[in-house]
Amino acid sequence: MNFRTQVDIPQSPLRMNHKQQHILLGSCFAENIGRLLLDNKFEIEMNPFGIVYNPMSAAKIINMLLDEYPFSEKDILHDKGLYFSLMHHGEFSESDPQAYLDKIRYSARRSASRVREMDNLLVTFGTAYTYSWKQTGQIVNNCHKLPASLFERKRLSFEEIVEEWSALIHRLLAIRPEMNFLFTVSPIRHWKDGAHENQLSKSILLLAIDELQRSFPSQVFYFPSYELILDELRDYRFYAEDMIHPNDTAIGYCWKKFSETYFDDETNRLIARWQPLFKAIAHRPFRLENAEHQVFLKKTLDKLWIFANDYPYLNCNKEIDQIKSYILE
Repeated sequence: MNFRTQVDIPQSPLRMNHKQQHILLGSCFAENIGRLLLDNKFEIEMNPFGIVYNPMSAAKIINMLLDEYPFSEKDILHDKGLYFSLMHHGEFSESDPQAYLDKIRYSARRSASRVREMDNLLVTFGTAYTYSWKQTGQIVNNCHKLPASLFERKRLSFEEIVEEWSALIHRLLAIRPEMNFLFTVSPIRHWKDGAHENQLSKSILLLAIDELQRSFPSQVFYFPSYELILDELRDYRFYAEDMIHPNDTAIGYCWKKFSETYFDDETNRLIARWQPLFKAIAHRPFRLENAEHQVFLKKTLDKLWIFANDYPYLNCNKEIDQIKSYILE
């Protein structure tokens, strides 16, 4: 007897590998998958403006990168000693306005150079609720805990999301016709919206992605992270202490399913070779000068050289330099 429901994920025609360029946008769930991709040597750009929750802000970020939007003083606000932008996450905040502008301009320039060359855009929608800055009517990415009276809250319709993202997909395909789009819906509940309102929000996101798949059947794909967490892993042992965010076990399970769905045999072989090296590099001894550990470091460095030679399209210089710095001659 089977005591749990399992989400059937058919093999996808979308294949991801280490020679491709990937950009990830979305909520903290996108960042979890993004970190795992980074840990496994994928070339990715992740949330160039910081975490983004709603579909409209995600689309606007890509359009701003394509337009090479010139951020200036008019785009930043000041509150409680910090400068920030309503399109950026609080992680960018600075106490000096010029330092802040330099930071967001650098991030935008770096990402703008990649967005036209990306092979895969991975987007996680978190909520269908948006907040608009009343002074301009523009949807913001982050409210930065400013008074709620300064914003207008709205729940998007799935038609609005489809219209915005259809236009963006057409724009991107005109630049890079072979580009693929992988959408997910974050399994993290937006509990402050209310239980029923959260369900309505997630349903709108799911309907919008489904419609985009129908409109672009060969280039728009969906990964059921939402269903995996809420239907297959429907037990609080798979959640963090807040009972809302998936824990490491749940994220690891989604990663396993993600790998099985989108990675080919060569990609999986590369990851299998890299993982022992990744763990060896991350190992921190009590005493660096220990003779046994020094031997371990030299063996790890030899293996890194072999790996880098076998996969010349991967940049292992950072890891090689790191191990070298630990070896005491």
